Amino acid sequence: MRLDAGTTAMIRSMVADLGLPVITYYGLHALGADDTTALLAGTLAAGARLVWVAVRSRTVNYFSMVMGALFGVGLLFTLLTGDPRFLLIKHSVLSAVIGSLFLITGLRGSKPLTLSAQQSFMPAKAADLAAEYASNPAVRRGHRVASVVWGAGWLVEAVVRAALVYLLPVDVMVGLSTVLTVITFTLLIGWNARYIAARKRAAVGALAIA
Repeated sequence: MRLDAGTTAMIRSMVADLGLPVITYYGLHALGADDTTALLAGTLAAGARLVWVAVRSRTVNYFSMVMGALFGVGLLFTLLTGDPRFLLIKHSVLSAVIGSLFLITGLRGSKPLTLSAQQSFMPAKAADLAAEYASNPAVRRGHRVASVVWGAGWLVEAVVRAALVYLLPVDVMVGLSTVLTVITFTLLIGWNARYIAARKRAAVGALAIA
């Protein structure tokens, strides 16, 4: 299964975004830090990476803005209540927000979020991707179908995590939360690759018949 350049770039970014807070949490936890301190440190590390990426690229995309806002809200509620679960729930909130945006833009919007995501991870080709979307009905339909599927996937992930956060210990959920994201992302990427391959086969078949 071959992945395009945009998907590969997205995977690399996601590995760093997910890995840094988890490594920070378990590292500090092993040194004796409590759950709240370790989670706060992991969240601050993730926020620092977010700022660094924005400064390096000199751009702030919608994903970065949403993640930054959720980091801030999670930190605030944790500091006010002392409950570290708020720092885990924020991941479900993020998944729910992103899933809703995928669904809304896929069903009603003029620009599906899949196109915005593809452009953000392939900035050099952003104009070409927009032009192709504007001129090719098949590309527009493909983005809309993909956006709806991705939206549904992330909403399911958000509900499952939110339930598990209050059923399992915090130190278990830190790792399991990341596993849920990885599984969801892997399933969606796999579906996306198969969907694109099926569309290409259909297009070749249509040309052969013509």
